[in-house]
Amino acid sequence: MARLKMGMIGAGGIAVNRHIPIYQAMAENVEVYAVQDINIERAEAVAESHSIPHVYEDYSEMFEHVDAVTICTPNKFHEVISTEALNRGVHVFCEKPMAMNAFEAEKMLQASKENNRVLMIGYHYRFMESVLLSKQSMREVGAPIVTRVSAMRQRKVPGWGVFINKDLQGGGSLIDWGCHLLDSALWLLEGSKPVEVSAEVYQRLSKQPNQINDWGRYDHSSVNVDDHVSAYIRFDDQSTLLFECSWAANIKSDKNHISISGESGGINVFPYELYQSKYGRMMETTVETKDQEHEAAYLQAENFIGACLGRESLKSRPEDALVVSKVIDAVYRSSEEKRSISII
Repeated sequence: MARLKMGMIGAGGIAVNRHIPIYQAMAENVEVYAVQDINIERAEAVAESHSIPHVYEDYSEMFEHVDAVTICTPNKFHEVISTEALNRGVHVFCEKPMAMNAFEAEKMLQASKENNRVLMIGYHYRFMESVLLSKQSMREVGAPIVTRVSAMRQRKVPGWGVFINKDLQGGGSLIDWGCHLLDSALWLLEGSKPVEVSAEVYQRLSKQPNQINDWGRYDHSSVNVDDHVSAYIRFDDQSTLLFECSWAANIKSDKNHISISGESGGINVFPYELYQSKYGRMMETTVETKDQEHEAAYLQAENFIGACLGRESLKSRPEDALVVSKVIDAVYRSSEEKRSISII
């Protein structure tokens, strides 16, 4: 049986805590062959602790020795690394978001098509049990009317890494966190094309000194990314999406929410509930699901490896991730220009 040789680009927390353990649990189909990081000492330590045989200081030198790479770098480097890897004939799994903006994302998609190589973006919420069940249930919902999405965290600005650095990340709570639920919602609404966005972007709480923050200390004076976003998205079928995300909100507790009101029924994703008018009354169907991020990430990796080996098609296509990037661009531009933005 063929085994995929996998190279890890970036040896930070997401690589060590998620991707490497998952790949090594799939040893019959994939070998974690090499790791690269700009901090060579970090790469060597990760290689030693995870029994990875090869270490590279320059990721370009890795491409001729591997079949695929997993990119776990700051967003600024997603496009340049992905495009080079794809042009060198290497499959790419890239952590979300796809890139800093839609222009870069389009270059990645083009390289994938031109070289006939797999490109997958790490929107693992699609693989949550509730989301998968909701996808199967959309025929019961019918044509969508209004969708509501909330990705809200109570005082959880990431106090590590480069999450508050716009030059390296491109944005804050939206591009890092809200994008997950936005992607899942757009996937559920497949067939409805977003055409216009009106939004407001905030940078208030995280800029205040002496903030209570559950996810570590950070320099409030260095924050130059969004900590709260609200948006109104119109679709080509006249349906709409109400969106809000934050990683520093003054709210009672964290909230992950997607719900869709349609012509035939309604659905709530977390927890899964289906609402329908039947037998002269409103009926509610509930199913207990296990929405575990590690399990979703495992299914995502399984799908990526299967696609690279030619055994299955991607359940999270780069074309879909490009649409997410276009919506994100429109959100930021709408707030900056104080007007609605059309999405082409």
